[in-house]
Amino acid sequence: MENEQRIRRIGLLTGGGDAPGLNAVIRAVTLTAILQEEWEVVGIRRGFEGLLHDNPHVVALTQKRVEGLLPRGGTVLGAASHNNPRLFEPSENGPIVSKWAKAQVRRQLDALAIDALVIIGGDGTMTMGQQFFEAGIPLVGVPKTIDNDLLVTELTFGFDSALDQATDALDRLHTTAESHDRVMVMEVMGRNSGWIALHAGVAGSADVILIPELPFTLAAIGAKIREQRDAGRLYSIVVVAEGATPAEGDQLYREFGDERSLGGIGHWLAAQLAESLGVATRAVVLGHLQRGGSPSAFDRNLATMFGASAVRLIAKRKFGYMTALQCGDIVSVPIIDAIGEQKKVSLESKLVHTAEGLGISFGI
Repeated sequence: MENEQRIRRIGLLTGGGDAPGLNAVIRAVTLTAILQEEWEVVGIRRGFEGLLHDNPHVVALTQKRVEGLLPRGGTVLGAASHNNPRLFEPSENGPIVSKWAKAQVRRQLDALAIDALVIIGGDGTMTMGQQFFEAGIPLVGVPKTIDNDLLVTELTFGFDSALDQATDALDRLHTTAESHDRVMVMEVMGRNSGWIALHAGVAGSADVILIPELPFTLAAIGAKIREQRDAGRLYSIVVVAEGATPAEGDQLYREFGDERSLGGIGHWLAAQLAESLGVATRAVVLGHLQRGGSPSAFDRNLATMFGASAVRLIAKRKFGYMTALQCGDIVSVPIIDAIGEQKKVSLESKLVHTAEGLGISFGI
């Protein structure tokens, strides 16, 4: 595990939720490591949690094993929710990776003769990765999130595919909304940032776009819908990010057994609009359809370039770094620069101004 020793075998894991393009990264890392560096590649199942067991969940990744992965959604290594109680311990600033977990991961990597790790994930995975790196574990990161909310990279793979799904859904909602003179409310993912809602809303010709960065009022939404109806447009399309909030309220959550998940704003908003406007209103929650399915061509290429770049980072021993897209180029940035806060939609962005110029309301 010392930085000076020759690298012979690397490990690869995927953390957090799934996203289109994960398997493309797995394929690219495997092929580049084998063909360019003559390294062995070991896939670790269920993220960091796969290394917490006495018998680690691992699989040898070969050229044969990664055949057919490029167009395949999900992750063949499995995703983890990081709910192992031994993974974290409390601190003044909230939960951190436990000393036991750091020692256990190091023991397992030594036992598996893994010289370096490639971790693929979002802010949660990268935050854990930084803590493991500071504990002396050599690793590099590949950014992943459909929300596109990671700092220091212009785009993450998975976002374009999720955007395609959301835009296609909006196209379909237009025809049924028009046929029945309805207000259609579509809820999309976006916990703390509204990238999917904004981009899909503009691409899908929405009338109202609601994002977490701009708390909305029912009065402003109602005024937009009444304005359209007064002008003879008897249907409206509203796109709302799951983390959007009314100006006088909080984010909404849903209960699933013992689990609590962000969401429900779409149905709540539809009910409020139906009551206040007296018009037929329906809600659609796109949910995990945004995560599933084949990645777009753009995401396949971005994920492939990210994966190949991660191998080059290891070859250069640039541990503690993450691949990123900046100004159209694949670059490397310190993982620590990508964590701590999330990338939000700038209210001064060109797309926001374009939407406003098109008459789209942001509910304010």
